[in-house]
Amino acid sequence: MLSYQHSYHAGNLADVHKHSLLAWMLDYLTRKDKPVSYIETHGGRALYDLNADEALKTGEAAQGIARIKHWFDSDHPYMHSLRQTTEEAGENAYPGSPMIAVQRLRDTDQITIAELHPTEHSALELALPTVTCRRTDGFALGHAMLPPTPRRGLMLIDPSFEIKGDYDTIPGHIKKYARAWNVGTIALWYPVLTSGVHHKMLTTLENDHPDGARYEVSFPPARPGHGMIGSGLFVIRPPFGLAEQAAILKTRFDTLS
Repeated sequence: MLSYQHSYHAGNLADVHKHSLLAWMLDYLTRKDKPVSYIETHGGRALYDLNADEALKTGEAAQGIARIKHWFDSDHPYMHSLRQTTEEAGENAYPGSPMIAVQRLRDTDQITIAELHPTEHSALELALPTVTCRRTDGFALGHAMLPPTPRRGLMLIDPSFEIKGDYDTIPGHIKKYARAWNVGTIALWYPVLTSGVHHKMLTTLENDHPDGARYEVSFPPARPGHGMIGSGLFVIRPPFGLAEQAAILKTRFDTLS
C-alpha cells in the first residue's frame, strides 16, 4: 500500500496547478507580521530531478512545467520557488510542496511535514534537514496537531489516493480538522478522474463545508487511457483573492489541447 512515488509525476500539470496556488496562499499568509503554522500530511521527498529516469519515463514534466512555465509572471511566488530551487539544486531540479513551504515561509513560522513511505521520508529529511519531518500517517498527524501553535496557518492534504478508501474517509478527517482548527486554512488536493470516483467525496465536502471553495482545472490525459484529466483543490477558509488567482489559472488551462 506504499508503492506510490511522486518522482514519476513531479512537475506535471497537476503539480503546476497545486503548487502555484499553494505558493500564492503562503505568500498571502506571510504578508502580516505574525507567525503561521504549516502542516502537510503527505509530503513526498520535497526535491525532484526532472532528468531522472522516473520523470523521463512518463514525460509528465515535459507536458507540465516545461511547457507552461511562461504562464507565470517573474514575480509570482511560484516562480520565485522555481528559480530558487534551480539556483540551489541545478537546472533540472523541481520543488515539491514541502520545499515550496520552506522557501516561502519565515524563520518564525512552524513547519511540520508527514511522510509514511520510508524511502520518500529519508529523501525528505535529506532535502529539509532543519524541518520537522515525521515518518507517520499524515491523517493521524493532523488530528494530533490541531489546533497548532501559532493558530494562523495552512494545512495541505495531498494524498496519493493509492488507498481507494481515501475517497470515503477523507471527508470525515477534514470535518474533524475544520472543527478543531476553526481559524486555519485547510486545502485538499484531489485528482479529477474519468471514473468519477472523486464525485461522492466532493459532494460530502461541499455539504459539510458550504463556505468551502472548489477550484478545478482540466487538461488532456498524460497518455492514452490515463484516467486523470484534471486537478482540484478544495479549500476551507480560502485566503482573500485566491478565487481570482484560481480563475486566471483556469483560463490558461482551458487553452490546452
